[in-house]
Amino acid sequence: MNWLTNFVRPKIQAFIGLKNDIPDNLWTKCPKCEHMLFQKDLEKNLLVCHHCQHHLRLTLAQRLEFLFDDGKYTETQVPGVKHDPLKFRDTKKYSDRLKEYRHKTQRDDSVSVAYGLIGGQPAVVACFNFSFMGGSMGMAAGQALVTASDLAIKTGVPLIAVTASGGARMQEGILSLMQMPRTVIAVERVKEAGLPYITLLTDPTTGGVSASFAMLGDVALAEPGAIIGFAGARVIEETIRQKLPDGFQKAEYLLAHGMVDQVVHRHELKKTLSQLLKMLSVANEMPLKRFATS
Repeated sequence: MNWLTNFVRPKIQAFIGLKNDIPDNLWTKCPKCEHMLFQKDLEKNLLVCHHCQHHLRLTLAQRLEFLFDDGKYTETQVPGVKHDPLKFRDTKKYSDRLKEYRHKTQRDDSVSVAYGLIGGQPAVVACFNFSFMGGSMGMAAGQALVTASDLAIKTGVPLIAVTASGGARMQEGILSLMQMPRTVIAVERVKEAGLPYITLLTDPTTGGVSASFAMLGDVALAEPGAIIGFAGARVIEETIRQKLPDGFQKAEYLLAHGMVDQVVHRHELKKTLSQLLKMLSVANEMPLKRFATS
């Protein structure tokens, strides 16, 4: 399609004097079956391919709007952390990368904390934003999980972690790896308070995130086809010098081997979460007006 889009079409338009008034974002190609999907229809279908049911990645805003009742929720401010503790630089300064992604996503970092109602049940959600440096976990992400944990304990409601991450953020070195035990402690405090902790593993959930709080849910849900694991399949194959099974690290493979509790289609996800919250929550008698959203 590239030679048609980038060469033939401009030549034809220039020859007959047509202006390109058609937006380029009307269609999206499914990464799995390669069917062209009309963007508006795709969004109505929650970014699930009509042909092969492949689950495309949702943005942070789309995820939160989809999860909470009527798309209404309140975001919680996460305390700031030191932005560039190691003064790291690769091809560009880490501080410049942060500025770039903050401008691009209009978010401070890769994890946002929100609370509201899901199927009428109050919940706190810590949601990863893969568009922010691949959802990598640095000090700010760790602080967000601690903030979500504190809010869940303070209000006496369940905590839901929605993961989508490439793992630890290399630009913060050991400080990034320290977020693994920090987030584990945060979710253990939720459990000690007798509150449910649910994880929703989306594509991809890898590295230090999968090796810490992401796999500790009282109930672990996953979206169909999501890649879930620690290291990449190619790295593992080169290390053990063996061919990995088909579908290795896919959500369905992990379900078959007892690593997740249920693989849930996106159309059924909100209903499933609502049912789980009703069954697990110890806060059902709490007045819901505390979570009234504007």
